Amino acid sequence: MQNLSPSSLLSKNLKFKIYRTIILGFVSYGCQTWSLTLREERRLRVFENRLPRRIFGPEMDEVTGEWRKLHNEELNYLYCSPNIVRVIKSRIMRWARHVARIGESKGVYMALVGNPEGKSQLGRPRLRWEYNIKMDLQ
Repeated sequence: MQNLSPSSLLSKNLKFKIYRTIILGFVSYGCQTWSLTLREERRLRVFENRLPRRIFGPEMDEVTGEWRKLHNEELNYLYCSPNIVRVIKSRIMRWARHVARIGESKGVYMALVGNPEGKSQLGRPRLRWEYNIKMDLQ
C-alpha cells in the first residue's frame, strides 16, 4: 500500500476502498479476543491516520505559504471513517455477548474466563480479556 498511496494513477476513493476492505480486515483479524492496552490503542490510532495522511498529502498553508502535514481533525473531516479502536471494541463486546449466551458448560467460555493453573510470572499481571470487558462497560 505504500506504493499505491502517493500514486496519482488511482483515485482517492479507490485507495480508501482498498484500505477499508483489505488493510483494515487484515489488521483487525481476530480482534474479538484481544486485550487492548492504552499503548496498543495509541498505536492503532497512529496506524489509522498514517494512510489518509499519505493519500491526501501535504497542504499549502495560506498564511505562511509553506507545505505542512494535515492535522488529525482535518483528516477526520476529509475522511469520515469510524474510529478503528471503537470498531474493535464493538467487536469485542459482540463476542463477549456471544460467549455469555453460550454459558459456562462450553470450552470457549472456560478458555476466555477461566483461571489458568500453575505458577504466575513475576511482576504486574497482564490485563485479562474479562477485565477489559468490565472496563469498557463502565
